[in-house]
Amino acid sequence: MSNISMQIARLAESLSTSIANFLADIVSIPSLSGDEKRVVERIGHEMKAVGFDEVRVDGLGSVIGRIGSGKKIIAMDAHIDTVDVGTRELWDFDPFDGHVKGGKVWGRGAADQKGGIASLVYAGKIIKELGLEDDYTLLVTGTVMEEDCDGLCWDYLIREENVRPDLCLITEPTGLRIYRGHRGRMEMKVNVKGLSSHGSAPERGDNAIYKMAPLVLDIEKLNAELQPDTENFLGKGTVVVSDISSVSPSLCAVADGCSIHLDRRLTAGETKDIAVGQILNIVGRAGGKVSIPVYDKPGYTGKSHPMESYFPTWVTPKDHPAVRAAVSSYEGLFNSKPVVDKWTFSTNGVTVMGVHGIPCVGFGPGFEEQAHAPNEWTPVEHLWKAAAFYAQYPKSYLSL
Repeated sequence: MSNISMQIARLAESLSTSIANFLADIVSIPSLSGDEKRVVERIGHEMKAVGFDEVRVDGLGSVIGRIGSGKKIIAMDAHIDTVDVGTRELWDFDPFDGHVKGGKVWGRGAADQKGGIASLVYAGKIIKELGLEDDYTLLVTGTVMEEDCDGLCWDYLIREENVRPDLCLITEPTGLRIYRGHRGRMEMKVNVKGLSSHGSAPERGDNAIYKMAPLVLDIEKLNAELQPDTENFLGKGTVVVSDISSVSPSLCAVADGCSIHLDRRLTAGETKDIAVGQILNIVGRAGGKVSIPVYDKPGYTGKSHPMESYFPTWVTPKDHPAVRAAVSSYEGLFNSKPVVDKWTFSTNGVTVMGVHGIPCVGFGPGFEEQAHAPNEWTPVEHLWKAAAFYAQYPKSYLSL
């Protein structure tokens, strides 16, 4: 371990209580997608308190802290919205009572993914206190609405505010592993039409639910037939029917319309056109139509940024400087070799790299398995180690 890495690690560990308490504080502020204003204000206050050079809020509502003004622009991203709590009885405590107990921070969002922003803010403090600024600009982004629409926040930043970093480090939970990609995803809606008639004489109608039923079974068969990517890094794609609904004049009538919602996970090499074509091959025989929903709900600022619900697959090559810098940072700080892998779920990388081609790499506190789960938690040890990693990373990247 170099002298500077030792200083970073020691300072980060000494800040572990502050990071954990800050995380518990922001976990205690509910921030469902589209309702993040209060947590944005709290994070912005902490950024200013630890010494960020500039703190602002973009038009969609994400908080952005800047350190430095060098040539290389390095973004480090954490989404700050959360899913809801689900069935309250499954929780052993108030989900929004963020607290530290037994070496863990507990509460909704502790892992997914407010732990990332807590570590990032204190990485900024480490950079400022140790004078680690260099010829780079660090943008720490606490982004909104990710749970509702992955990458929407970054599509807005890139297209509308012309924020285009050289790379983006995503801090979704990785269990302190280095991740370099994940499957993409898309949503599809399938509609079939029928003909209504009185329920006492169904033979006079054409039941759309019955027309849809065999199509659902064939989509289940398609899922079993999907193949992994050629390198078998991401594994196979999947498709699942996640919702079904029907329309009829009354509950005493034959349904004249039926629709299903599909969640399609895309491995490397699978595209929107391929996925839609596969479904059309199944539903076309019943006159089914396939569409891709557009997300256009406004954020808490009142602004909306309509975006098609297609989120491309991305993989950063293992020899890319963004990945090599992550490995170098880990080895320098922790004197061991990291695990390099991929997420099972989706992140803002679908837009940053999948749509806009900006290289991404991942490293985050907490475990992916805690995402959306009751009694959510993140280890305090992960928080300070992640903060050390984020403080080290820009120097490692510049050296390559």
